[in-house]
Amino acid sequence: MHLCEEATMDDDLHQTPLHDLHLSLGAKMVPFAGYSMPVQYALGVKKEHEHTRNACGLFDVSHMGQLLISGPTPAQAIETLVPADIVDLPAGMQRYALFTGNEGGILDDLMIVNRGDDLYVVVNAACKDQDVTHLRTGLDAAHQVEVLDRSLLALQGPQAKDVMARLCPAACDLVFMRHGQFDALGTTLWISRSGYTGEDGFEISVSRDAAETLARWLVEQPEVEPIGLGARDSLRLEAGLCLYGHDLDAHTTPAEASLIWAVGKARRIGGEREGGFPGADVILPQIDTKRIVRKRVGLVGEGRAPVREGTRLYDDADRHVGQVTSGSFGPTLGKPVAMAYVDVEWAGVETTLYADVRGKRLPMRVTRMPFVPANYYRG
Repeated sequence: MHLCEEATMDDDLHQTPLHDLHLSLGAKMVPFAGYSMPVQYALGVKKEHEHTRNACGLFDVSHMGQLLISGPTPAQAIETLVPADIVDLPAGMQRYALFTGNEGGILDDLMIVNRGDDLYVVVNAACKDQDVTHLRTGLDAAHQVEVLDRSLLALQGPQAKDVMARLCPAACDLVFMRHGQFDALGTTLWISRSGYTGEDGFEISVSRDAAETLARWLVEQPEVEPIGLGARDSLRLEAGLCLYGHDLDAHTTPAEASLIWAVGKARRIGGEREGGFPGADVILPQIDTKRIVRKRVGLVGEGRAPVREGTRLYDDADRHVGQVTSGSFGPTLGKPVAMAYVDVEWAGVETTLYADVRGKRLPMRVTRMPFVPANYYRG
């Protein structure tokens, strides 16, 4: 599990507004991206994972960065920093995006919501300070970047809609990647139908002073269990979703990361707003010609031994051809699963590679992702 983004003394750790609630629920706390965060509760990682897949889990993701970008035509402005199509993003919709560097690498991945007059942006916890600086230096003086002091909760799983129907029935009309503002429990909630597990669910932004009231109400619902970072990691891996700093970094381009779909068609060669973002001269030719040296792939193992991050991969002639960036046992699939970067000639589906685990070569098969079919609600 990728649990500690940085080595931090306990006394230096930030706490989310739900810290005391986590302790009262029996959470085991660990450092993560400068915060004290729950890695698991009494159920344990495997059962928390299974509960989310079968019922509904509540995740505290308040460590994530939440920002508002305002000013004249903010969608046009942010397209100078990301290759996504934000200008054509309808109001009330959310889109996955990437901050790219001048060499074509990925500086962070993020979510952008068009709220009409401004953009609501959610960035990764470990990158949020550098992301704020990146935005403030990259956008012109007419645009403001406000760091929001809000909490963020994720309600995930097939029964999330049943819980939301009691909390805020109007939010159940949202479909995948739609966003809106709703009143519930005496406060205003910013709710999107999205998440990081591959399941149907909602991400709920709430004011800090109302966060504990909301979280307590949610965990009191019969379908809901609190879920920690351990299960969050295994769920997102089964869903084939990247973790920045592991599966994505500043030395990896969108084409290498199998994220070509995150580069809007309007921003590609021949598109109506071709380029105009950092690293376009590297990224766009890679997409156009499909010429890359390595590629992110999914791998499924035989047996039950997990294949962890950093494991080297070999072909049948004992040549080193890649390395695992995320790996675990997939409780839903019942097999070891991993994501890895491999030389492109070995990236074809059904290719067999061999993971070096403590001196043993364990066979793994290249497969399509997600490993577990997504259950997003699209209406």
